[in-house]
Amino acid sequence: MEETPQFETFRDCLSAAIVERITKPASKHKKRSKKTKTASAKSQDENEKTDDTAAADADDMIEFSSYLASEAFESFPEDLRTLTHAAYAADPDLQSRFSLPLTGSEVADILPTLSPSVSDSLEAYGIINPDQQGAHEFLAPVLSEYISALTAPPPPPRSTRADAEGCELCGRDWIGLTYHHLIPRMVHEKVVKRGWHREDELGNVAWLCRLCHSFVHRFAGHEELARYYYTVELLLEQEEVVRFAQYASRVRWKGR
Repeated sequence: MEETPQFETFRDCLSAAIVERITKPASKHKKRSKKTKTASAKSQDENEKTDDTAAADADDMIEFSSYLASEAFESFPEDLRTLTHAAYAADPDLQSRFSLPLTGSEVADILPTLSPSVSDSLEAYGIINPDQQGAHEFLAPVLSEYISALTAPPPPPRSTRADAEGCELCGRDWIGLTYHHLIPRMVHEKVVKRGWHREDELGNVAWLCRLCHSFVHRFAGHEELARYYYTVELLLEQEEVVRFAQYASRVRWKGR
């Protein structure tokens, strides 16, 4: 099957969701313990192993994400597989069927032939617990993001695009870039009213690959991004963002 822009967009949205779920830090309280020489040596050994395993882990995650995206995309109806802004804007029926955000039950209606292997794989990797969340529920925000990305109007020309040598998070320079509003448009009125930002700052953007762009919007909500992560530098101060950017920098999707 040909790798269309639609499939590539879905694969990036799905990959970001998978990696975010797997790498999200646990919120458990850790007891403080007195550091000993043995513990320090062990910690150093573990740190040295990190770089050796990171590439292998990334390769495994890339392969898994690509496989899962292929399996899920096969079940997409034709109008979802070929979705574009022009088609969506001209068809009220599409707008009604793909009204966002999607719920798990709506995804089940849209993808009635979704392969059981998708759910089995997500469960095997510990990404979903069927007793709490099924594959359709997990895919709901992924599919919502996919539809949102494909139906968004074409971006206006941006003079800053020429200055971007690659994705401003992962650094990849051989793929297409999307522009991320550092202060999300949905909260522009609110941030100005509350004095968080000036009006002339609202148009600030970062040029990100679709994979990193997808992750950023999973990492924090619109208001959080506007208040605390409104520059690339502030985003990169967060360990979770750095870890994801390191993963993304290794991603080179293989042909199907």
